[in-house]
Amino acid sequence: MTGTMPWGLEIPLRPFFGVMAVAPPPNWGTVSTLPPRRNGGNLDNKELTAGSTLYLPIHVDGALFSVGDGHGVQGDGEVCLTAIETGLIGTFELILRDDMKLDLPYAETPTHAITMAFDPDLDDCVVVALRQMIDLIARKSGITREDAYSLCSLAADLHITQVVNGSKGVHVMLEKKYLQPVRKSA
Repeated sequence: MTGTMPWGLEIPLRPFFGVMAVAPPPNWGTVSTLPPRRNGGNLDNKELTAGSTLYLPIHVDGALFSVGDGHGVQGDGEVCLTAIETGLIGTFELILRDDMKLDLPYAETPTHAITMAFDPDLDDCVVVALRQMIDLIARKSGITREDAYSLCSLAADLHITQVVNGSKGVHVMLEKKYLQPVRKSA
């Protein structure tokens, strides 16, 4: 579980699949998996390691889940198209969630909730991913959107997922403990 660079530096490996997607809406036609989109694709989110849960909006019957682009390790941003590429084998449990309505991919690790956004404009990514997190906090905790926005400023972390594949990617991470329903004081 260690990668050795040509100059001798050793880097701990943290394997993940760079591409996870379902089929896009039919009206999109044929699309590449290279830029990330609402249906997933080249998410390159290093947080989506073994034990994580990725939720994707379903656009066609059967979903047509696809996975690939194994990385041994990659930094946030994938700043020059470089990761330690590797073959990976994974086991996936696919569950249709009729109780969820998603516009964009959403993920959970054992400790964090993760909202994501993709756009050629990095500023737009930040706005969309942050709004998704605000909505999630308000819905799960019962606090107002304004209070959720304040909480994001105090406890959420914005990460640049990638800057190299046409669409930029941003993900917002928040510890799940902040999503607990708030008890109203008497």
